[in-house]
Amino acid sequence: MSVIKKDRRDSDSDSEVNANANANTADADFGRATPTEELLYGVIRRLWPLHRTVVRAVERELTGTGLTAGEHALLDALRTDGPRTVPQLARTMGLDRQPVQRWVNHAAELGLVVTAPNPAHRRSPLIQLTTEGTHVIRGIQDFEATELRHRLADLPAADIRTALHVLDRIGEEFHHLASAASAAPTASDTHRTSARRDSPGIRETGDIKDDPDTLGGRRAPRKGRS
Repeated sequence: MSVIKKDRRDSDSDSEVNANANANTADADFGRATPTEELLYGVIRRLWPLHRTVVRAVERELTGTGLTAGEHALLDALRTDGPRTVPQLARTMGLDRQPVQRWVNHAAELGLVVTAPNPAHRRSPLIQLTTEGTHVIRGIQDFEATELRHRLADLPAADIRTALHVLDRIGEEFHHLASAASAAPTASDTHRTSARRDSPGIRETGDIKDDPDTLGGRRAPRKGRS
């Protein structure tokens, strides 16, 4: 009888060990990325260094033009989408209004963009390319297209379309995440908002993105493309 009882205790002990081992394995597996998720992490990890590398390459090819990589992106957006207000450009480029306004100011000083009346919003003019601005961005992009054909000729169009699809999907989901995070008020935000509304002489104003946009800003020398 004692032997039977001992064997039963040993069996119970083994079951407990196995259960703990299974639990530890489950804990270890919890949160572990699947192979597909690991691939997505790989894509996301490459985005920031890729962006920085592209910016450095663009800045190098813009040497002598007086333009920055951001102003290059601005001219490209205007050539692709047509005249836009500064807030519209900022939304299209996924940026705050202030840096886009600075780029517009400088491009205007270089004679590459001008303002035009906006039928939809009298106080927020449209920004449009001048003839020279169209010529400049077309020349830059013709050079870029030649470089792309030379350096990336081995990439099939189907692969590029897949890359665009994946990047668009990642961008959509992170946009939703960013919007949800910015929309969630904290206790301190609620306190500050309440304090502003209760304070005499302080008036709530609209979003800065809806402010009228005007041209002006720093002076820069006008340069030709080297």
